[in-house]
Amino acid sequence: MRNLFTRMKETISADLHQLLDHKEQKNPIAALNHYLRQCEQETEKVRQLVERQHTLKEQFNREYHLALDMMKKRHEQAQVAEETELHEFILKEHAHYEERAKRVKESYEDTSKQLEELEQKYEEMKHKVKDMHIRRMELMGRENIARAHHRMNSVMKTEASYTSYSQFDEMETYIDQLENQINTNYYRQTVDSKIAELEKRVKSS
Repeated sequence: MRNLFTRMKETISADLHQLLDHKEQKNPIAALNHYLRQCEQETEKVRQLVERQHTLKEQFNREYHLALDMMKKRHEQAQVAEETELHEFILKEHAHYEERAKRVKESYEDTSKQLEELEQKYEEMKHKVKDMHIRRMELMGRENIARAHHRMNSVMKTEASYTSYSQFDEMETYIDQLENQINTNYYRQTVDSKIAELEKRVKSS
């Protein structure tokens, strides 16, 4: 039964990866946005780990100094109670705090080292996320240019199955027609005025 569920899980996972690959080929910006969100989520998790590690480091440091203070206190008490029945108990207490201080100090040093590694990893992840943001901007810019060129080509170009002109061709044709009409009207008015002037000259002669 477990093998059956494992195979089903692997099949579903493979189908999902195939779907994502197809989506990435079809829409690289959407795929990049998806991966970018995942990276941002992982980076946020690491940030939270860094904060916890900082807290642990402070707690270990506090426990270490508490143990040192108790060691000093028991040492002084042992000198005072040297000739009493409490002396042996105080010595055991001193040894206990001494062992605790040693153990907590080692934990503090390990935590500090781990914190340094986490901080370095966190900084690297932030750089990668920033680089991905820039990469997305670059892709979006190229996509916008490609769409603009496609749009311009579709506007400027007349389709073979389309008998009329494109928008720009229609506008140019309209301007040409308007110009011809204006020139014709101007020429007609000029001719009329010249004919009228000739008629006046004929009548006056």
